[in-house]
Amino acid sequence: MPSILTLTTDFGTGSPYVAAMKGVVLSIHPAAQLIDLSHAIRPQQVRQAALLLAETTSLFPAGTLHVVVVDPGVGTARAIIYAEIGGQRYLCPDNGLLSLVLQRDRLAKSGTPTMIRRVTSEKYFRHPVSPTFHGRDIMAPIAAHLSLGLNPETLGPPFESPRDLTWPAAFKEANRISGEIVAVDAFGNLVTNITRDQLAGVPTGTETGIFCEDHETRGIFTTYADQPAMTLIALVGSNDCLELAIVNDSAAGLLGSDVGTPVEIRW
Repeated sequence: MPSILTLTTDFGTGSPYVAAMKGVVLSIHPAAQLIDLSHAIRPQQVRQAALLLAETTSLFPAGTLHVVVVDPGVGTARAIIYAEIGGQRYLCPDNGLLSLVLQRDRLAKSGTPTMIRRVTSEKYFRHPVSPTFHGRDIMAPIAAHLSLGLNPETLGPPFESPRDLTWPAAFKEANRISGEIVAVDAFGNLVTNITRDQLAGVPTGTETGIFCEDHETRGIFTTYADQPAMTLIALVGSNDCLELAIVNDSAAGLLGSDVGTPVEIRW
């Protein structure tokens, strides 16, 4: 089984908290291969992290362990869970982080059994456990031991009902698609929940308008370079969803739009 461990947190790039987790892992398993998935999740933004996991973790080798610390409820009675979904492994708080991964796995009907266990055994914890840093004291040492071959069945009992998050869906009708912004990427591009499949049959020329609050752009393009600098442009991004961008600048910054802002396409 691969000893690849990915780390996703909202600690911020260069945070000493990330280094602390890595130190704990490497002290237990010096040969572990640590990969930073992202530490730029906005503070306590569980949905942003859940979307990142759904879009990236399936690209890793089967058996990769993804450790996620976006944990507004740290120190409370919320569970910490271990899960095996679609050939990938996850260790994270039970706050909806796996909701989109589970949803997409059900839609894919991968046939791969899904195992979810609640972490209750304290044998592999780092003591004393800080009530504000479970990433260092619980998840990092557990991840290290799992990468060394620890049987996950020893972590605790089966966990039947991981927390779900309601994910908004775009709605298509005659000559109109209504959706919303679901993520803002590192470039300030506004990622919507309007999918490539929903755009099938929609004209891509200037007869099609894309509206975001008081802002409007015409046409759906292929690349950012299809329009001049500082132009608002609509295109389908690498995650197969419509996004709005300002060429060579930040759409989030210039438009003042954020997650939850409505987006509408009319033609």
